[in-house]
Amino acid sequence: MPLSVLLVHNNFPGQFGFLAEALRARGDRVAAIAQDGAPGVPGVPIMRWGLKRGTTKGIFEPAVRAEADFLRGRAAARAAEALKAKGFAPDVIVGHPGWGETLFLGEIFPAARRIEYAEFYYRSRGGDVGFDPEFAKETVDELCRVHAKNASMLLALTEADAIVAPSRFQASMLPERLARDAQVIHEGVDLAAIRPDPAARFALPDGRILDRTRPFVTFVNRRFEPLRGAHVFFRALPDFLAAVPEAEVVLIGSTDGKGYGTPPPEGRTWRDIFWAEIADRVDPRRVHFVGHLPHGRMLDAIRAGAAHVYLTYPFVASWSLFEAMAVEALVIGSATAPVQEVVEHGRNGLLVDFFDRAGLAEAMAAACRRPADFATLRGAARATIAARYDRARIGVRPWLDLIDAVAGQGPRP
Repeated sequence: MPLSVLLVHNNFPGQFGFLAEALRARGDRVAAIAQDGAPGVPGVPIMRWGLKRGTTKGIFEPAVRAEADFLRGRAAARAAEALKAKGFAPDVIVGHPGWGETLFLGEIFPAARRIEYAEFYYRSRGGDVGFDPEFAKETVDELCRVHAKNASMLLALTEADAIVAPSRFQASMLPERLARDAQVIHEGVDLAAIRPDPAARFALPDGRILDRTRPFVTFVNRRFEPLRGAHVFFRALPDFLAAVPEAEVVLIGSTDGKGYGTPPPEGRTWRDIFWAEIADRVDPRRVHFVGHLPHGRMLDAIRAGAAHVYLTYPFVASWSLFEAMAVEALVIGSATAPVQEVVEHGRNGLLVDFFDRAGLAEAMAAACRRPADFATLRGAARATIAARYDRARIGVRPWLDLIDAVAGQGPRP
């Protein structure tokens, strides 16, 4: 019998786009709840919510996140009430609890089974916080603030019928009792669409075309910031560009808005700060800031490059890492837990210590000077994705099986 499934994500579809399509393809009824401005999925009814107020001015700092989550949770519950008024009653709710939207859905749909997606459980030690001494703020107040960010998420997770984490590392960040029960299901990569192309070309803003006849490396940050290694990458550029005079660099990403980690000083951007450190030691004509790109253009840049650099604190691994491997890029990654889970040094990519900018420069130079030496690693990178992260086989089927199993428990009492 077809199921009714409610997908809840602040920026739907987020990680749930492929799941929405798979559920609809097999005949299930699907609806979504998301904030205003979320892109949505064609054919999936979506009820959007907005906030009429922000957090209380002057509230105790560790409580700010919880209040914001409660506000979002109540707004999402109003959206759920609107769905219910239209006759939608889910058998299963699949939600991302990171912003609080799933907190009160059980009050609107008390019979629905709930699956929570545990993307990242914050830790004041052992994760991204305190990892980088240059930007660490390990005061007791700051550690308390970080720990308190989990308050509403923990409430959602403890009430879930099932918890899904996308990687072993992310599951390991959960409290031990929850980590034991969490299932690891990565959303995977669409290997039919994301394929290698040795003849790929990338057009620079000035009209010049880059391809594999001229070595260049790519670096992608949603927003340039220390958490994603922007400072290490920038600081490696003078040595790299001096070592390979014909090489160029393509940096894909934005300077606007908030990143995931420590914000820059007021009125400045991390990109400008780190660029100012090296600007007098590099030829700016060889360093190309191309901003955000459409997905296909970003992949073409990665395909055509001699190497793709991916650095991160112990945090969520970006989709760009998996997609770079899927297009047979030579990935030079940081030897941090989320990257080490997928990249093995010398087998399907290269790893360097996160802080070793000299080692990073040497690895980039080697990739540009001796591309043939790394052909086997490129092929092994895609083979890794095919074996462990093929969306059609590894992502869709386990998710559908889990939803069926949870629905099979019957309505909540």
